[in-house]
Amino acid sequence: MNWRPSRIDLLGLLVPLGLIVLWQLLSLHLASPLFPGPMKVAFAIVNNFNVIVKEIGHTLLRAAFGFALAAVLMIPLGVVLGRIPVIGRLLEPIMDMLATLPPPAIIPLVMLFAGTGDWAKIVIIAYAAAVPMLMNTYEASHSIHPMLNRVAKSLQLSRLETMLYIDLPSSLPMIATGARLAIASSLLVSVTSEMLLATNGIGVYLQRSQEYFRIDAGIAGLFFISLAGLLINAAMAKLERRWLFWHYRETSAD
Repeated sequence: MNWRPSRIDLLGLLVPLGLIVLWQLLSLHLASPLFPGPMKVAFAIVNNFNVIVKEIGHTLLRAAFGFALAAVLMIPLGVVLGRIPVIGRLLEPIMDMLATLPPPAIIPLVMLFAGTGDWAKIVIIAYAAAVPMLMNTYEASHSIHPMLNRVAKSLQLSRLETMLYIDLPSSLPMIATGARLAIASSLLVSVTSEMLLATNGIGVYLQRSQEYFRIDAGIAGLFFISLAGLLINAAMAKLERRWLFWHYRETSAD
């Protein structure tokens, strides 16, 4: 079966194409180096392609390490807090407080204990990713249907077995949602921390483009950040639908 673009798909392209044309006309009218048009940005992408790809590679690597660290620590912790209500209620105010604390606010504290190297940036990224991962896992594990608890008792499962075989699988849809939020936070904070702490990365590239008034090069870097985020989000959505096919099958059936 051959795919053919529908009328809705074609109409959806009109808005971005119209904005690009308007952008080009405004840049020609203003004729200012501070307002480059899409043609200049396209040339900047070609001229700086290797540099941008190298720098965004550093950014994505730090974001991946920070996200992985948060996932390994926060998913088990969220399941435990949801399974043991007493501890969950004790720590819930702290989780709510951390959810409102912006990750850049902890940069001076991290610099005090971890310096300004890669580990400092990874810690900040991990903190940014940890909050949505922990909150979603805790809420999912905390709100499991009571019938599943009865099933665990009837099977005489231990608390650890209940967490592994019932709580964790039942929480996976909300954990996946938290993971997508955490990935977005990881990428955002990775760029932000690089502007303050790093000697490489796309954040440093953007900062240097601003210092030298290379607005076209800076917009080219922003384009690659957006493209990376779009590709990562699409890959996560595809993996989520493949691994959680049972969840989407039940949702579509309802």
